[in-house]
Amino acid sequence: MDADTRLKRLRFRAWHRGTREADYMIGGYFDAHHARWTAAELEWFEALLEEQDVDIIGWAMGSIPVPPAWDGPMMERMRSLDFVKIT
Repeated sequence: MDADTRLKRLRFRAWHRGTREADYMIGGYFDAHHARWTAAELEWFEALLEEQDVDIIGWAMGSIPVPPAWDGPMMERMRSLDFVKIT
């Protein structure tokens, strides 16, 4: 799959999670940061999208511990929540 198609697919998956809260958190994170991601970071995000929304939200909000596989700079940026803009 070419890079443009991959990004469009990831954006769609990030913004269509099933709940408005997850859409804003995960989709907003994608929109705010994806342009600067490396190939490895894109792969991390793509894999993260396979996780349950309740887990991703819990990790980002700090209500549940982040598993070592997901802990690191990408999750730290997600935990800042400064990218969430609700209109």
